[in-house]
Amino acid sequence: MRDAEVAVLIVGGGPVGLTVRALLERWGVSALLVERHTELSPFPRSRLVNVRSMEIFRGLGLAGRITARAFAPRYGRVRFRDTLSGADFASAAMAGVHAPVPESPALGVCTSQDRLEPVLLDAADAPVRFGVELIGLTEEFGGVTARLTDHRTGAEGRIRARYVLAADGAHSTVRDLLDIGTAGPGALGGVTTVVFDADLDRWCADRPAGVYFTARGSFTPLYPEGGWAWFGPTPENADGTDWGGLVAAALGPGTAVRPEVLRVQHWVMEARVAERLRHGRILLAGDAAHAVPVIGGLGMNAGVADAHNLAWKLAGVLQGWAGPGLLDTYEAERHPVARETLRQAVANARLLREVQDRRRAQLRAGDVVPDQVQPPWADRYFAQLGLVLGVAYRSAAVLTATDAPPEPPEPGTDYTPTVRPGHRMPHLWLTGDRSALDTLGAWFTLLTPDPTRWAPPTAVPVPLHIEPLAREHTESYALGPHGALLVRPDGHIAAHWPDGPRTPGTLTEALTALTGARDHAGRRWSGTSRSGGSADAT
Repeated sequence: MRDAEVAVLIVGGGPVGLTVRALLERWGVSALLVERHTELSPFPRSRLVNVRSMEIFRGLGLAGRITARAFAPRYGRVRFRDTLSGADFASAAMAGVHAPVPESPALGVCTSQDRLEPVLLDAADAPVRFGVELIGLTEEFGGVTARLTDHRTGAEGRIRARYVLAADGAHSTVRDLLDIGTAGPGALGGVTTVVFDADLDRWCADRPAGVYFTARGSFTPLYPEGGWAWFGPTPENADGTDWGGLVAAALGPGTAVRPEVLRVQHWVMEARVAERLRHGRILLAGDAAHAVPVIGGLGMNAGVADAHNLAWKLAGVLQGWAGPGLLDTYEAERHPVARETLRQAVANARLLREVQDRRRAQLRAGDVVPDQVQPPWADRYFAQLGLVLGVAYRSAAVLTATDAPPEPPEPGTDYTPTVRPGHRMPHLWLTGDRSALDTLGAWFTLLTPDPTRWAPPTAVPVPLHIEPLAREHTESYALGPHGALLVRPDGHIAAHWPDGPRTPGTLTEALTALTGARDHAGRRWSGTSRSGGSADAT
């Protein structure tokens, strides 16, 4: 491996690393991704791509390809059974997956990580080096030098990067090298995933689900064309376990099915959040920043949101239209979300146990067992839309009208759209198939019914697109005839002016303040006011 230089070194080739690679390429930022494994993971792992992640992938033009490789919406349910061959005693829909929600133009999908990752890998041309592991980091003036080793050849090399993004999992090498601690419950126990083939249609075809929770482990269909995975607590004698027999027993008595075991993976369910998400020019994202229990499908999706939050900020700093202080807002915004995501995921595990405990109590009560157990979250899969779509940021990259902090997401509640700065811009259909979210891209977006009044008199300091807003849509965004809504590239509202600009320079001053450009001397930008294209630093 020859020594080289790159703007961003991405460590880790899972969904988060691959997503940030695609987002950086959209911004024209050079990146190199290294992954210590020799290929993409063959294991299914994460199973839910929620509605917010699909909005992000929609913006990258990937939603259609991801959906084509996923299950049909009817699989967007969870079912509870005593054994897989038994009847449901509880069931619930996955919010935003089983059916569309009016708050989003996208529909989440039930899929497998090994189906998602190839789509993300093909989404960008930036180089990827499999079988290459990071073994050392040295922060220097203006950059970071990373030591790498190629497991296939034994060769070592160095990469000089302006910034490093660690997306290398719950047992992050980067986090360990930086001696960044974690907080939270920690390891919750060993789990084993068994990938197998078997004909289970007689028990599942007419009652499809993304996950079947049973007293003897959980079952997940892997692909629309076939394949299954079972996961449950790792037995003490894992090396001597008859995995086919264990899965057969979990199917239920009298099933007479002998699964064909294809792969077995042991892993540890983690519940922890990094104490910091940034160390100089090195940033943590995904499981490296927050490893959460898998129940409810929050972990990978939170990592995709990390990537979305961070990519435009890296681009701004690297391309000169933002000051380096903009990167401070990454931790300020995503660290509270990481902690709340962990809290909700742990709560999900508690809700899951509550359903199973109710069932066990009924079975112990006597010979007559009720057919159903009422889930504690009604018919909304862990009621997570308030967290998925209702995340609110407070940082220097948000212009708030008051000093009061935004309301935190409330687990167990529905999402309530709002135009308060810091929140995700609410979805609104502008035409039959075009959402207001579709106006966003590699630029700031200003939505206004009066574009002429808001057009900057001189070149703006950042990439900007002005979107004319029809008068019939202004009430939805709490705008008067001359008002405007400024939205960041990650879809969160940066500023809200109900009545119009205070001065001719209101928009320019806001963009300068939001990006930290006022404290960043030495560069002058000639941006665009309508096309949304990136400008060149001079």
